[in-house]
Amino acid sequence: MTQQAHKEDGFVAFLNNNSIAYPNDPFPNRLFVGRKRVISFSDSATIQDLADAHREQPSFLVGYLSYDLKNQLEVLSSRNPNRLGFPDAYFVEPEWIIDFEEDNVVIRGEGDLEAIAITLTDPSDRPNPSPKTGEGGEFGSFAPLSRFGRGVGAVRRVGEGKERNAVQCRVTPQEYLDNVRQIQQHILAGDVYELNYCIEFFAEHIDLEPLATYYALNERSPMPFSSFLKIGDRYSMGASPERFLKKEGRNILSQPIKGTIRRGKTPEEDDALRAQLLSSEKERAENLMIVDLVRNDLARSAKTGSVQVDELFGIYGFQQVYQMISTVSATLRDGVSWADAIRNAFPMGSMTGAPKIRAMELIDELEVSRRGVYSGAIGFITPEGDFDFSVVIRTLLYNAQSQYASFSVGSAITYDADPEQEWEECLLKAQAIRSVLENSL
Repeated sequence: MTQQAHKEDGFVAFLNNNSIAYPNDPFPNRLFVGRKRVISFSDSATIQDLADAHREQPSFLVGYLSYDLKNQLEVLSSRNPNRLGFPDAYFVEPEWIIDFEEDNVVIRGEGDLEAIAITLTDPSDRPNPSPKTGEGGEFGSFAPLSRFGRGVGAVRRVGEGKERNAVQCRVTPQEYLDNVRQIQQHILAGDVYELNYCIEFFAEHIDLEPLATYYALNERSPMPFSSFLKIGDRYSMGASPERFLKKEGRNILSQPIKGTIRRGKTPEEDDALRAQLLSSEKERAENLMIVDLVRNDLARSAKTGSVQVDELFGIYGFQQVYQMISTVSATLRDGVSWADAIRNAFPMGSMTGAPKIRAMELIDELEVSRRGVYSGAIGFITPEGDFDFSVVIRTLLYNAQSQYASFSVGSAITYDADPEQEWEECLLKAQAIRSVLENSL
């Protein structure tokens, strides 16, 4: 682990809830700027190192935990190359924290405020929530500090040829179908009873404008856990609908998503699709399996008898899809720290399958891309040790130095899953990012 002070402004993290109502509240609308302290994990570090750094100097920390931290938590490995070059984990104590509240902009921090103050002088740069109501839920848009954002690392696209820049999938449709059938044979053999299988889409030699790309993605797919991270020349542009884990006081909760269906083109079709998702035995079975896994994960940290399912099979509408979301909560038992709660639940069961360790072993055997930040967690920790982390899905990752852009999608494979339908579900989940990326080529 490295822990050091930085004075350059090469770090920005923006969390955005898009004015979307969400059970137990979505992310705050919050901007983190600058780096007072960096905590970056090496291959030998664990989440406890993050906890130690926080205990020595309690402060806000913002960043991510990559999926590959599994290798430090369990006897596991990752055979695929790290093509994007993100570290296993990266957290920053920011110089400035800017909260965009309903009627106020609240600024906390120390240092040179001039660059930030300039951006707040133009009302057009202030938060402008504009909720839009859809049949299945509340949607909104949020336009924060656009001038400031353009000044912290938007990369000019120089325009390679379309063939060179084309978005590609790292597996063919036939390879995908074959792997799904192989997973089903593992299920038949009793190795696992559900496995989340993911595939990568990527583009090479692409000179993106990350902030403009994030705005385009957020406009097309506004989500309650939207995020933009700039870490030097590496970027994460996320439109996640899913919470991994939240802690307030001694209470923790997780909200796994399993079950997806597209939105309808008419109100009647929309209602029919929502009802279809809610009544689907397959989707309910997948969701229930993960709820049971999450209950077990939280029980490792919880007071006896405190784990409960607050909501089962909740259907929530977003701009592109309906999702089936369940909520599981618990009370931490005495002596269990916030870091213990994260460690005992990471990585999230909705992105692995069950049983978790065997599922992760098979994932590494079958998938041809290292997940890295994808299917990890992005979020923040408060000075008091509370936290909120989303699941890194529907997220575009970009290395500006190598000009490599990547995003992954996946679905839960069960024994009765239809391989062709699972492929179509992956394409549906990839649609928003793929269209934004292809429009920028």
